[in-house]
Amino acid sequence: MTRRSSSVTIRDVARHAAVSVATVSRFINQNAPVSQEVAERIQQVMLDLNYKPHAAARQLATRRTLTVGLVLHNMHTDFFAPLLSGIEAVVSEYNYNLLVATYDYKAYPHRPLPIGPHNTDGLLGYADCINEEQLTDLCRIKFPVVLIHRTAPPQLRVPFVTVENKAATRKIISHLIEEHGRRSIVFLRGPKEQEDSRWREQGYRDALDSHGIPFNPDLMLYGEFDQHIAYQNIKKLIARNGVHFDAIFTGDDDAAVGTLKALKEAGVRVPEDVAVVGFDDSRLSSFLNPPLTTVQAPTEMVGRTAARLLFNLLQEQPAEPATLLPTQIILRRSCGCIYGAAEQ
Repeated sequence: MTRRSSSVTIRDVARHAAVSVATVSRFINQNAPVSQEVAERIQQVMLDLNYKPHAAARQLATRRTLTVGLVLHNMHTDFFAPLLSGIEAVVSEYNYNLLVATYDYKAYPHRPLPIGPHNTDGLLGYADCINEEQLTDLCRIKFPVVLIHRTAPPQLRVPFVTVENKAATRKIISHLIEEHGRRSIVFLRGPKEQEDSRWREQGYRDALDSHGIPFNPDLMLYGEFDQHIAYQNIKKLIARNGVHFDAIFTGDDDAAVGTLKALKEAGVRVPEDVAVVGFDDSRLSSFLNPPLTTVQAPTEMVGRTAARLLFNLLQEQPAEPATLLPTQIILRRSCGCIYGAAEQ
């Protein structure tokens, strides 16, 4: 039976988890190691009992951690630098600390969230790093959460911030078709569970359909927003069928790096033989050879906006439930355009 959080003490948590009060304290304060099995048991008991170590922090600033959390899949790509920069700028304004952790519940389904009520005052969750069950538990105890690049489940009132994906993808694919005569266009999909990837695929399919080009499943490959995976899959595509395509939408700019390398090794000229376009306009995009035509996404602004929404929640102020930030096409030489152009 779930108890009221105001009546639950750390001793109750310890008793239900069959551990000492000191062990629960170590888990909450993260000041000494606790085994994974014990940590999972304590966190589950805390959720079951609706126990919030910092429940009084909503009223007493001295009890706050003065820390907000960000959970990501990884930080291996250039994409995350501007996102972190935007978040950090807002966190610093409020004199808070930022705690960042990587977490993959699919790879480790029984591992508890490394960031949550036990060590932060609020949480930013990137893409699908937090599953729906975990989100439901956090909402049940009214723990402030804002999602990034992911819409909230309809039954949960969780604010989210993302960028416009579908229309921008449709526009950049249409540009390849209308301005450069490309009709056999490879699409490198991102992770199948990520919304960004699904919307970009829809934009790609819509552009083909609107120009009377049949969808060819043989031109749909996984790039996973990863330069190494993109590199390997483009190499395999060429080895299997030769260069039977005239353009590639890489899904994101990191995958474009691997794509350009694979094409160069195969002796394929970009953009003369194959045009290449990406998404995000990462810091390296203009320095690639050739400079990359891409969709400019306001990644730093995504971070800033999400962080401001989280602090609105922390201060019990209204937070916009859904924020969709605009994108624009940046035309460079990889598609065949003059370097430095921009299409609104």
